Amino acid sequence: MPTPVQANAALVTSQLALLKQLEWKVRHAVENVLNGEYRSAFRGRGMEFDQVVKYTFGDDIRDIDWNVTARLGEPYRKKFVEEREVSLLLVFEDSVSLQFGSGAQSKREALLELAGLLMMLGAVNRDRVGFLYASPAGYTLKEPVRGRGQILHAAAQLLGQPPPALQSSISHLPSPSADFMPWRLLAKAAPRHSIMIWLGDFPPRIAPEGWSVLSRRYQTMGFRVDDPWERELPHDRTLTTYDPVAGRLVTLNSASSSQRAAHAAWVQERDAAFKAIFADPLSRLVVRTDEDRLDALVRFFHARMFAGHHR
Repeated sequence: MPTPVQANAALVTSQLALLKQLEWKVRHAVENVLNGEYRSAFRGRGMEFDQVVKYTFGDDIRDIDWNVTARLGEPYRKKFVEEREVSLLLVFEDSVSLQFGSGAQSKREALLELAGLLMMLGAVNRDRVGFLYASPAGYTLKEPVRGRGQILHAAAQLLGQPPPALQSSISHLPSPSADFMPWRLLAKAAPRHSIMIWLGDFPPRIAPEGWSVLSRRYQTMGFRVDDPWERELPHDRTLTTYDPVAGRLVTLNSASSSQRAAHAAWVQERDAAFKAIFADPLSRLVVRTDEDRLDALVRFFHARMFAGHHR
């Protein structure tokens, strides 16, 4: 029987092997599909103002300073100093509800894979990457680091976090609906203008206290993974499944009009709450557990690039 040290070493080895597979997929996508779109799409307009200079043909008209142009009678634009690197901070909110899954993968497994892909994208593009992992049992903060090796080990640390206890809703631990995220800590977890991606289940709720401050400090995005049953119940079936939030088996009758109506109302309420926190459609991503996560990321970057070119 392996010792705890040997078991932990085997777990880290398997996580690094998975991350190297994800890195290969990401590198292939960056070189053959994204063609630099990750950097442009993620950077957005996150640059520091430098000075006002004369506008020349080919400059971005979005940078024209209309006040100076009107005062001097010829076009002037704002010049920016682009930050040389992106700092990417992943905020992983690990709730018991993420352990639900009607198929081969749970939502938690899919969301961790999505987080791993994001961290590997940062590594491939030589950015700084860090994470805050939080669950009802506590949190782990890894400040943004640079370099493939350091990011790989940070990603392995995130993927190796144990899931919350399934009985947390009836134990001494906080309720799954409680806000266990250390939001105040996040205010200084990364440099200003960093990209902060909040990954979680996003049940119906209001924005956390201090979210407006974080939204001004960082470029914020929300990534969510949905199970197919969450979007729509299978028709005319009686389903028995384990509810990780309630901590028990539940039976759903999808032929029941009242249950289908209640489910549809919950879906609408959840989506509305998610959109209220991330009002810009280009700042939120919803991926299904039966959908390829890297393909979803590529579409996300394409949409941000397309919108940036047409603003």
